[in-house]
Amino acid sequence: MDYSSEEEFDNYINEHDEHSIINTRKVIRDFQDPFDYYSSEEFRRRYRFTKDVVHFVLLPLINKDLEKLTARGLPVPPLYQLLVSLRFYASGSFQMITGDLISISQPTVSRIVKRVSHLFCLKVREFIKFPNNLQRIKEDFYVIASFPGIIGAVDGTHIPIRNPGGPYAEVFRNRKKFFSINTQVVCGPNLEIFDIVADRPGSVHDNRIFLASSLKRKMEQGIIDGILLGDSGYGCQRYLLTPVAQPENNSEENYNKAHIKTRNTVERTIGVWKRIFPCLSKKMATNLTTSCNVIVATAVLYNICRAHGVIEHIEPDNRNIQRTTRNVQQSRETREGLLFRRLFISRHF
Repeated sequence: MDYSSEEEFDNYINEHDEHSIINTRKVIRDFQDPFDYYSSEEFRRRYRFTKDVVHFVLLPLINKDLEKLTARGLPVPPLYQLLVSLRFYASGSFQMITGDLISISQPTVSRIVKRVSHLFCLKVREFIKFPNNLQRIKEDFYVIASFPGIIGAVDGTHIPIRNPGGPYAEVFRNRKKFFSINTQVVCGPNLEIFDIVADRPGSVHDNRIFLASSLKRKMEQGIIDGILLGDSGYGCQRYLLTPVAQPENNSEENYNKAHIKTRNTVERTIGVWKRIFPCLSKKMATNLTTSCNVIVATAVLYNICRAHGVIEHIEPDNRNIQRTTRNVQQSRETREGLLFRRLFISRHF
């Protein structure tokens, strides 16, 4: 029988092993306490957060829920479940965690990551959202390249996964021929994440994800007032501006330069996010639901990193990143967007 993930194999073993209930109630022995064993810098490098942030910020967010979920006898205390999950996010390897923490089996690590990732996902609206003061965001974006009215930069990034199997597996194969979850990210001027969509197969186009998103509806309805910047794969609209494919005058060239420099924030955000949590760059072996939860959970943790000043340093990338123009289905909205862009350029550039 073929199992597409470690979790599915683990579930099968638990269902068919008459001793599984007894085994899950074993008491962990010789557990190496990372708080005592590692120095402050070693701890931060290994878990991406300081000891104080882990103990006084992250743990209170999920402690009560973990205590309820593990009341039936899982022998790993909530604090160490959190550390196990942070170690997975920072390594992307179940095997590495079982090597670090020899008292925890790989199937147990899999269950812990699944549980903790789900709990952090429930905090998404608390930590991933547009701020109330959008005028401040517009001002911060304007400082970058004098591009007015911008509240975010949007882009898609492919998070690699193993072949999920089943009759619909091929929809997860992207245009670069590997299996992935195409994740839409909207970032702010200081590389914070304002919005995320992390449940679309790799074959789904970036523009299609945006058109189906709640963010698009909110911007159309004026609930969120401002303009997003996207690459040429998106359809130009009055609330989402794209580069001019073939600039014909100085104004359009100046617009493109400012657009590239300002939109570079989302490229940098995704780069820092993946650098802090390398699990996003490796083929995740968890099932699809857990993989999506891991993506959102790391986005929540990324914003917490930034809020508490424990972000890893990464050099800004000011290279002009231009992507090949992709075919976008033209609609009445995009034609109106092209007209809006033309008037916008004449007014500001």
